[in-house]
Amino acid sequence: MPCYKDTERGSWYCKFNYTDWTGKNRQKLKRGFITKKEAAAWERNFLEQQQGNPDMTFQALHDLYMADIGLHLKESTVKGREHRFRNHILPYFADKPINEIKPADIRKWQGIILEKGFRPTYQKTLNEQLNMLFHFAKKYYGLKTNPCTAAGMIGKSKSGRMDFWTQSDFNAFISCVKKPETRLALQILFYTGLRLGEMMALNPNTDIDLMNRTLTVSKTYRREHGRDIITTPKTENSNRIVTLPSFLVELIKDYMSHIYDIQSRERLFLFTRSKIRLAMDKGCQQTGIKRIRIHDLRHPNVKPTTIFLSWA
Repeated sequence: MPCYKDTERGSWYCKFNYTDWTGKNRQKLKRGFITKKEAAAWERNFLEQQQGNPDMTFQALHDLYMADIGLHLKESTVKGREHRFRNHILPYFADKPINEIKPADIRKWQGIILEKGFRPTYQKTLNEQLNMLFHFAKKYYGLKTNPCTAAGMIGKSKSGRMDFWTQSDFNAFISCVKKPETRLALQILFYTGLRLGEMMALNPNTDIDLMNRTLTVSKTYRREHGRDIITTPKTENSNRIVTLPSFLVELIKDYMSHIYDIQSRERLFLFTRSKIRLAMDKGCQQTGIKRIRIHDLRHPNVKPTTIFLSWA
């Protein structure tokens, strides 16, 4: 292992060729060693790390990872991960070779994330995302160790406690919702267990069978950059047929009787998610009922007993 004296600086350096993770021949130069022995030791350690250990930058690994998950995950999931990488992870690691990122570097980054004051659940999400990236490098690109493993985790998972409304809670809340379309949308969420995006993607011609009292769930809706986007549901198991209670059939039938000239591909509800959120906020303020997430409407603890047939 040849090492050289830097006469101008009075120190030693090593300069050598090696084969990188892609199979290409590269040259490495490292200066600033006090002794020849230190330079030789650094070269030996570097070459040992390169044995099946990639020296690509974190940015390059990120690009490979995003291209890979883009083929396997839903577009919304991919965009969420890209957003978190771009804003909270890449600024700290982008230009650093992944085989030089140590557990101490991860701990330092974790400290920065903790100081930002994010919710514990979001802290955990960011940490898990970084861990997944290094696991990807270890599994497919020969990274010898995952530095996140030694660094440990930050944040915490959501509590096991599930928020929900009882039937009486929902009855009191829904009595304050006056607009027919918002009222029906909330009743569908509460009594069928549909997710908000699934409910907003419902088409009266293809998804609602009033005669057989069923809803067909085969897609989900979101609005992004001013565009309506309809895709497949969250998971394969989300494709399902939901049986409707008789009173909800009558509510939907009454609501649809007031819709004129609906197009074949038009959604049953044309408003945005914010309308549901505002209705939840307003109704909870008026009744004093605890505000829960819209998603938690899927988990009532009792069966429906009271029927609201009036749109007043």
